[in-house]
Amino acid sequence: KEVTNLLKLYDQVYSTFNLKYSIVLSTRPEEGYIGDIETWNRAEAILAKCLEDSHIPYKINPGDGAFYGPKLDFKLQDSLKRIWQCGTIQLDMNLPARFECVYTDADGSKKTPLMLHRAIFGSLERFTGIILEHFKGILPCWLAPNQVTVLPIGASANSYANKVLDTLKSCKIRCNINTSDDNLNKRIHDAMTSKTSYVLVVGDKEAENNSVSVRVLASNKRMNMSLDEFIDFIEKKISSHAVELD
Repeated sequence: KEVTNLLKLYDQVYSTFNLKYSIVLSTRPEEGYIGDIETWNRAEAILAKCLEDSHIPYKINPGDGAFYGPKLDFKLQDSLKRIWQCGTIQLDMNLPARFECVYTDADGSKKTPLMLHRAIFGSLERFTGIILEHFKGILPCWLAPNQVTVLPIGASANSYANKVLDTLKSCKIRCNINTSDDNLNKRIHDAMTSKTSYVLVVGDKEAENNSVSVRVLASNKRMNMSLDEFIDFIEKKISSHAVELD
């Protein structure tokens, strides 16, 4: 049951990042392993059955298990179709006994537990690199360090731009503002280069209508909407973990 629950968890995590993956069952090494073959065979059979019961296809990688037990290796595929090994689920039926780990069962007897090693991301630094390359640097809004940049067209719109900024911050949206003397095109370019998800351009017209002009990162798409509509739009993108920005 625990392995099956982990399989569901891994699928949920990788699917959230829109990553395709395959699973490999790595079995007992030829040399250097601990424990007896019967225990190894049982552990390998448990992992295989969990995959089969969950209707998950897998391949076998003979001899590539850890010295203490077999494992499931999760191979991720990025946008360039490169394969990266990240997550693992390792079933350890040997080390708990060596560590003299015990628990009291429902009937009061002492038993040795099985140990599951769980690593969803593998190396977090490597996983971060995979995500950055997978999305080509354009992270989904919910992942972006800065989700919105507010740009007033001119000084006369600064007051409204700051009002927009404060409203976004009150909604827990990561945002900033650029009121520098650079021209608007330069500030738009800087915001896009910094990979902010959405640029809100506001002027006197937007101030009158309580609206925003939205530019979407890495897209020619522009949208005009009320500030409330934009907040509803971006909150749905964030809460649903949407991959697309527009």
